[in-house]
Amino acid sequence: MKILPVVKPLKLTNDGTLEIVFLGVGGAFSQTLFNTNFIIIKGDAHLLVDFGTTGPFALPASTGLTLSDISAILPTHSHCDHIGGIESLALWNRYVSIPQIGKPKLSMIISKEYQHILWNYSLRGGMEQNEMSSEGNSLLFEDYFTIFRPTYLEREPRLRLEIDWQGIHIELFGTNHVPEQASSASSAFITHGLFIDNKVFFSGDTKFDKELIDMYADKSEIMFHDTSFFPNPVHASLQDLLSLPQEIKQKLMLVHYGDNWQQQNVEDFAGLAQQGFRYIFD
Repeated sequence: MKILPVVKPLKLTNDGTLEIVFLGVGGAFSQTLFNTNFIIIKGDAHLLVDFGTTGPFALPASTGLTLSDISAILPTHSHCDHIGGIESLALWNRYVSIPQIGKPKLSMIISKEYQHILWNYSLRGGMEQNEMSSEGNSLLFEDYFTIFRPTYLEREPRLRLEIDWQGIHIELFGTNHVPEQASSASSAFITHGLFIDNKVFFSGDTKFDKELIDMYADKSEIMFHDTSFFPNPVHASLQDLLSLPQEIKQKLMLVHYGDNWQQQNVEDFAGLAQQGFRYIFD
């Protein structure tokens, strides 16, 4: 893996090498770091994974790109640091990018179950009533997004889906994030992590889940893992992750962390992921 700073504006195409670029690496309440959102780039394809509250500011700050540059998105779950900027992105695309530069609708990778949750419980209030059709109908999810459905690999004991999207293979897996009382991924609210091109693990938001880590550790070149620097009922704590075998910790690069990162000892790990950097996998 090579790590290089972004040269702005970030190029959203490359020679076919897998590349991960973090817009931000902070948690939901970080004041000095942007939310943990990132772009996958490979060949002519790019895919934005999450677009939180800080997304519209992080995108130009970390990459030099604008909202009009983004064509595709995959949301992992419905907390504001992961979807809080999607309304802005979608409205900009429909009312600025499409009429001004003829851009198509945004592509979104999303399951039918999660689409229902995302639209009806988060996006609908700000996006449904902007127009009415000649028949008097309000806007639908499909008016903003072209939908790409992952296929199910299994539902139990852990939800797993997959999709081959423009040369990028993505496996989505369920995580145990919320509610606090959920005892497993199968009993938790929908939250996804990703396994990208059979080499890059991204935990998504999750409690400490040794079973999940063991599922992907041997197959992963690097594991970007959610962490909290204090005991946390819905995120893996640094102390939890320190209990892992050294050979796994050496693959773990921490994300979704707090503003006090400079005060933490993370020498056992691969490091802290940094916003505005490119992670390139040969």
